[in-house]
Amino acid sequence: MSAWDSKEKEEVNVILNLFIVLPLKMEILFVAIVLVFVSVVILVLILLAAGISSVFGAGFRTVFVNGLWVLLLPPVIVLTGYLIGRNSLVVNHIEVGSESVPASFDGYRIVQISDMHLRSFRDRPEVLLKIIGRINAENPDLIVFSGDLVTAHPDEILPFADMLGRLEAEDGVVSVMGNHDYCPYNKWDSDRERISAIDTVRSRERRLGWNLLDNAHVDLVRTDLSGRSRDTISVIGVENISEMKQFESHGDLGKAMSGARGAFKILVSHDPTHWRAEVLGMADIGLTLSGHTHNAQFRLFGLEPSRLVFKENSGMYTEETAFGRQRLYVNDGLGTTLFPARIGVKAEITVFTLKHIQ
Repeated sequence: MSAWDSKEKEEVNVILNLFIVLPLKMEILFVAIVLVFVSVVILVLILLAAGISSVFGAGFRTVFVNGLWVLLLPPVIVLTGYLIGRNSLVVNHIEVGSESVPASFDGYRIVQISDMHLRSFRDRPEVLLKIIGRINAENPDLIVFSGDLVTAHPDEILPFADMLGRLEAEDGVVSVMGNHDYCPYNKWDSDRERISAIDTVRSRERRLGWNLLDNAHVDLVRTDLSGRSRDTISVIGVENISEMKQFESHGDLGKAMSGARGAFKILVSHDPTHWRAEVLGMADIGLTLSGHTHNAQFRLFGLEPSRLVFKENSGMYTEETAFGRQRLYVNDGLGTTLFPARIGVKAEITVFTLKHIQ
C-alpha cells in the first residue's frame, strides 16, 4: 500500500516483537490463574463426591484417586482451544427479508466481521491472511467491521496494514470504533498521549481505505430495474455506546442518523447493549450489527457464560415493534483478548443477504 511509508514498514519487526513478548506473559499468567482456580473447584468436588460415596459404603480413597483424572481436562481443553479453536473459522450465511429492502437491493451481500484485536494475530499472521481471503471469496457488496481493531495500542495495525488493505467489496469497507479502539487498556503517561493514540487508530484505519463512520452514515444507491428510480439503503455507524459503566460511551445515534435517506437502515454499533437502550422500538432501524462479547470465547456442552453478562450475547435476535421487525446480530469476532484461546466458539464471518419482500 503506497499510503504506508518506508519508515513505518521498517518498524514492523520491532512492533511484532513488542506485541509478542509482553502480552504473552500476561496471557500465560491469566491462563495459569484460571487453571488453578478451576482445578481447585474440581478438587473440592472430587472430595465431596468421595465423601458422599463413603457414606454409602464405597471407599473414600478409591473414589478420590479415581476422580483425580478429571484434573487433566481443563489444561487439555485450554490447549485444544489455543492450538485449534482460536484458528478455526465459521462462515454463517443469513437471509434478511423485509418490505423495506428496495427491490434493486434484493440479493445484496453484506459481510460482517468484528473484534480483530490485531495483537492476537501477532504469532499467526497466516491465519488472518486466510480469513481475509475467505471474506473476499464471498464476493461481498459491502464489508462491515463492527469495532475493536486493536486491543491496546495503535501500533498493532502496522504489521497487518498491507494485509487488511486487501479486503475488497463493491461498496468498500465501513467500520466503527469499539471500546478497545479508544486505547483505555494501555498505560499512558498523560491524557494527551492517549488522545493522540486514539487519533492514530482513526487515521490508520482510514488509511486502510475503510470508511470509518464516527457518528455518521452512508447512503448506498442503486437504480431499479426500470432505470427510472434510485433506491437507497443507509448504513449508520456510531462510536461506542454501552449500557455497562466499565465501557466508555462516545456515540450519538441522533447525529449519525440525521439525513439518512435509506428505506432500509442498518446500524453498526459495537456494543449490543446499545440495541435495547436506544434502538429497539425507538429508532427506524431494521438491522443492527454488533460484536464486543466474543461470546466469552467459551461454549461447552451448551453452556455460554457470556449470557450471565449480556442479554444478547451471540447470534440473531428479532423482535416486532412499531417500526416492524427489528433485528440484532452479535458477531463472535475474529481475534481474542486476554484469554488466547477459543473453546467451542469459532472466529466468525457473517454473510447477510438482503431480500425484498413484496
